[in-house]
Amino acid sequence: MSDKQNLGTNTLAIRAGQLRTHEGENSEPIFATSSFVFKNAEEAAARFSGDAPGNIYSRFTNPTVRTFEQRLAAMEGGERCIATSSGMSAILTTCLGLLKAGDHLVSSRSIFGTTVGLFDNVLPKFGIETTFVDLIDYDEWEKAITPATRLLFLETPSNPLTEIADIRRLAEIAHKHDCLLVVDNCLCTPILQKPIEYGADIVIHSATKYLDGQGRCVGGAIIGSDDLLKEDVFGFLRTAGPTMSPFNAWVFLKGLETLNVRMKAHGENALLLAQWLDDHEKVEKVYYPGLQSHPQHELAKTQQNGFGGLVSFEVQGGQKEAWHIIDSTELFSITANLGDTKSTITHPATTTHHRLTDEQREEAGIKQEMIRLSVGLEDTDDLIRDLERGLARI
Repeated sequence: MSDKQNLGTNTLAIRAGQLRTHEGENSEPIFATSSFVFKNAEEAAARFSGDAPGNIYSRFTNPTVRTFEQRLAAMEGGERCIATSSGMSAILTTCLGLLKAGDHLVSSRSIFGTTVGLFDNVLPKFGIETTFVDLIDYDEWEKAITPATRLLFLETPSNPLTEIADIRRLAEIAHKHDCLLVVDNCLCTPILQKPIEYGADIVIHSATKYLDGQGRCVGGAIIGSDDLLKEDVFGFLRTAGPTMSPFNAWVFLKGLETLNVRMKAHGENALLLAQWLDDHEKVEKVYYPGLQSHPQHELAKTQQNGFGGLVSFEVQGGQKEAWHIIDSTELFSITANLGDTKSTITHPATTTHHRLTDEQREEAGIKQEMIRLSVGLEDTDDLIRDLERGLARI
């Protein structure tokens, strides 16, 4: 697709990356094969040496995975995408591909609990240290940078507080110190936000979430320039093998086709639910960037094309009351996953962020009375009644 730069994101989500086979299929095929056959020994040698393009082995070259990679890269405005086996493996691949012993990264402390564990417990085994800072304290970001700093990492919006960082401002800080800015775009997807347009160098996705949209498969993705990803990051994937399966790539391709309509519907439902919670006498605070009371509401309006499907709120009381509300629901799925057509509900302090210390949770603003909702595509009146069942009794 030679003119893909002139196509809209929704068109790219349906058309980019596909190369039809001689069978003339309309829907992308699944290449369920571990290896590929060469015409002769010379062609095999040329492919393995890199002198000739083509498929070699599905650990690092597969047509279905490649179609997903090219499509997502086009949607995000990047030159290259590397698909991985999970969102966490995308972060790990990025870090171990670009960093070495003695390097340092600065990260927002408002990130997924498992990512904190990766930075705190795994990377130090490879001699890589992390400093955590407040997501929206830009002076703290700059002060944390040392001569050894190579990466700045963040999620925006953050999970579960939905704080919004100024990507352009952080990109300026990063580049002033010759660092790379890595943005986890899981909650917005390229439909609502394109970090590369604001100066980010690398975009990370957990494809498990909204890119799939129906909670079927686990996968991840790394998007950036060809020069940045081709050698070290792709080289790590090729050797270490945190690879996306062809079947999962095909599922994600189907998810991308409906991503635009789903993200709009998630946002519409989430806003209605957030407004209802904001007016509820048993709710102390609501975290949703679509509310005018949200501290970064205006920034979200300029940096994003919508406010997303994640809503968090604090109830009167503590863990007991939060658990009561969760246990009283009948429609919401009690699961820590998000981005599904089915609405989900969870207690972050004892699930997604339970491995953090009490001090880390306090610094990140994860309170025992907090509940996180991933608002799906059901009728909002039904979701409101489901939540009211528990709220009315605390």
